[in-house]
Amino acid sequence: MFDYDSRKWKTSMKKPINAADFLVSRAGEDSDFRECLLKNPKETIEKEFGVPLAEDHEIHVHEETYTATHVVLPPRSKLSEAEREAAKTGVASLEFLRKTLYDPAPPLRPPPPKPTRARWHTATSKALAIAGRESISRGLDFLESTIDENGAWHCIRFNIADPDIPRHYEKPPFISALCVLALESCDEARAKAMCTTTKAYLVNTIEYPGLWRYYRHLPQDLDSTTMCSLVIGTHPWIMLGRNVSRILANRDEEGRFMTWVLEEDEPNVVSKFRIEADPVVNANVIAYLGDGPETKDAQRWLETLITKGNLEGSSKWYPDTVTIYYAITSAMMRAQPALDQLRSILADRILGLRDEKGEFGNILQTAQAVSALYNIGSLESIDAKRQVERFISSQREDGSWPELLAFGDQALKWGVVGQIGHGSEAVTTAFCIEALERIVETLRA
Repeated sequence: MFDYDSRKWKTSMKKPINAADFLVSRAGEDSDFRECLLKNPKETIEKEFGVPLAEDHEIHVHEETYTATHVVLPPRSKLSEAEREAAKTGVASLEFLRKTLYDPAPPLRPPPPKPTRARWHTATSKALAIAGRESISRGLDFLESTIDENGAWHCIRFNIADPDIPRHYEKPPFISALCVLALESCDEARAKAMCTTTKAYLVNTIEYPGLWRYYRHLPQDLDSTTMCSLVIGTHPWIMLGRNVSRILANRDEEGRFMTWVLEEDEPNVVSKFRIEADPVVNANVIAYLGDGPETKDAQRWLETLITKGNLEGSSKWYPDTVTIYYAITSAMMRAQPALDQLRSILADRILGLRDEKGEFGNILQTAQAVSALYNIGSLESIDAKRQVERFISSQREDGSWPELLAFGDQALKWGVVGQIGHGSEAVTTAFCIEALERIVETLRA
């Protein structure tokens, strides 16, 4: 029997939601701690919270006196004033929009042919575990060939309604964070090296005080911000909670976290058609901020959606219900005991997504369902051997899994042109590796 309580998971750091305020308060009460913080700030903070901080980032602590006052200026923008002005109206400029995209993407490749018979129907669990590890290794081969030298993961932007509309590569920070959080399930050295490179890319794309945006012509958003923050949690801005106040200020009157962070001097191309309270975005915020009074309203909203069966169509950005379950169960694991009371009903709902053949849908949906069941300790409810066989048989010779719709805006009222989807072989592959890691772990137990 596999012990789910001992499984590996990268949980949120056990620290106050606003670590900077905590340090100030602690220093006011403990003179010895105050002296250590002034003399060796980085080492003192690392010891206090039990986490290493980024090596290439300095930390300075200043003490005000009755005769000396300090004013701390935020860093200069990475973009020039002209670039920022161009971004505000970028959606109306084809020339500017082209800067967010890269080389035209090749046509969608057909999925690999289905095997004529099951190769593994008589295999032992040990043999399937070995085959699963070999499949993971081939998947890592493919990912190494696709991540660029800066650590950015590429996604493909395509039109769901009209395949003749040109497809383009894109590499927003959100894509890299989404994939790395899945790949962190893998302990192989190559996976860790890819994650390390991608973390450096996310640090280079951070905006003060710890926010990210999907495209330059869009406002900063909480989906990108929380996912990237989870990946680079040892960056001092993130570890000290510099972005927390901005996140908390972005709630509606019901306490739900809103997707877009709209400011007067930021692009405002989304306000006219936005649907902001998205369940996946709220789950990702809970995963980052943790279980506390600040996230209770969002937790209650998600609980109501799930218990009343109202998830279908509740997300603007994530069309598959299984994706919402995946995000919520990930939040449960990272922010325990948040949402823990939903464990049993989530298991029933996820298992209820299966068709008459016991399948969850396409291979990406299957990967997310498997990982979600793992997150809540219900992986024993499915046929692990059958799922391993399906992952192996769906993998191409180059180690990739097929490009599928991962997320996209399905609510725009712009007809065919507005039906944008995002996905790639690299995205699917990252999720398939995560699911295989979870199943292989159970088969070897």
